[in-house]
Amino acid sequence: MFLPIVAYGDPVLRKMGEEIDKDYPGLEKLIDDMFETMEKSKGVGLAAPQIGRAIRLFVIDSTKMYDEEEEHKGVREVFINAEIIKETGTDWAYEEGCLSIPGIREDVSRKPKVRIRYMDRQWKEHEKEFDDMNARVIQHEYDHIEGKLFIDHLKPLRRSLLKSKLEKISKGDVDVSYRMKFPKK
Repeated sequence: MFLPIVAYGDPVLRKMGEEIDKDYPGLEKLIDDMFETMEKSKGVGLAAPQIGRAIRLFVIDSTKMYDEEEEHKGVREVFINAEIIKETGTDWAYEEGCLSIPGIREDVSRKPKVRIRYMDRQWKEHEKEFDDMNARVIQHEYDHIEGKLFIDHLKPLRRSLLKSKLEKISKGDVDVSYRMKFPKK
């Protein structure tokens, strides 16, 4: 099922996600719905807070970020109760956007490598290192389950320049091609 995406300004986007267990109600369907919502919204990642649930769950599919011949470098995975252990390397900037903040794209500096511990869909524990665009997508989605948004990485002056655009988004004064839930509409 294609779920509505929560827009900037909704308090759930600022909540720290709670850990879940394998008995979380409707988890399998929720994961399937999150992948469907992400794909229909043309995203590469989606975290549970973006669909109104303050839990530690996100999905990614970074295969679209690579050329066809290097598509195998991308990752399609479910991350449950994830914990970033380490971020390493020299920060690099790349333009990011967010399904919850449509129409705004900004350069965000992140580390190029991330080591993360998480449970997959089958509740198997993993501790893996990801790099390049995979690391970036993971870091972006991980921020969501920590109650952070990509705009939090911007300099204060840049954030203040975006204030009116962000206010319009929260009121629903934005053109999007996917279903959204606006907190001030």
